[in-house]
Parts: sequence; structure tokens; C-alpha cells
Amino acid sequence: MFATLPLLALPVIGYNLLVFLLLPGNRRASADARMLEPLLRVPMASGGLWSVTLGDLVVLVSLLILFVELLKSTGSRHIAIINHSLSMLLFIGCLVEFLLFRAFATTAFFS
Repeated sequence: MFATLPLLALPVIGYNLLVFLLLPGNRRASADARMLEPLLRVPMASGGLWSVTLGDLVVLVSLLILFVELLKSTGSRHIAIINHSLSMLLFIGCLVEFLLFRAFATTAFFS
């Protein structure tokens, strides 16, 4: 059962929870500000400072899950076909959120 569900739904659900529960009023300015706010600053050997934002972490987690999803999709079993279909529905849902809701019109969600 769980093998058919696309793993990329996890970062999408996390982003939705972040936007609808932690951001007031579902405003784009709030989402942009929250995604660009530095969470961690790491000093580099070159003397520079690397700032890691919440948007960077969302993209990193999504890329790691995408790698696992690609490994999972190499099978040609019936479950893999259902997984591809559900991934397409997830993509359509994300596209609708990106186009219709201001808080989802961010680079972190688009990535």
C-alpha cells in the first residue's frame, strides 16, 4: 500500500503545513520572508559566511527524496505504474497551488 504513494508528497505536505499553520493569513510576503530567513550560518575556510535558509532545506530534502523516488521507480511492476499515476496527480496539485495561492508562489516551492 505505502509503496504506491509518491514520496515527494512528504515535502509538499511539509510545505503546506508550514504555510497554512505557521504563516499568518496565507500571504506571499510572509512566505517569502520565512523561506529567505537564515536558519544557520556556517563560517567557511575562505572567510565567507554560508547562510542556510528554510527554503534551502526544503529544496535539499526534496532532492534527497527525489533520489529515493527515482530508485524506487525503476521497477516495472503494477505498483510502479500506480506510483507514477499518483506522482502525476501530485504534480497537478502542486501546479494548482503554485498558480492559485500567493503563499506557494515562492522559489522554494517551485524548486
